[in-house]
Amino acid sequence: MVKYFSGTPEGAEASALLYSLIETAKANKLEPYAYLRYIFDKLPTATLLEDYEALLP
Repeated sequence: MVKYFSGTPEGAEASALLYSLIETAKANKLEPYAYLRYIFDKLPTATLLEDYEALLP
């Protein structure tokens, strides 16, 4: 069960979301670390749906 590795169901969900972002970056031939740095830098200023869509790989 994933819960044992993540501590809580919420932790497991957070891990799954992060792994999903990493694998999506890889699938789109992006360097995962650079992509995560980019989206975490831009995310606080996103306000519109278009802003969030622009962060997708």
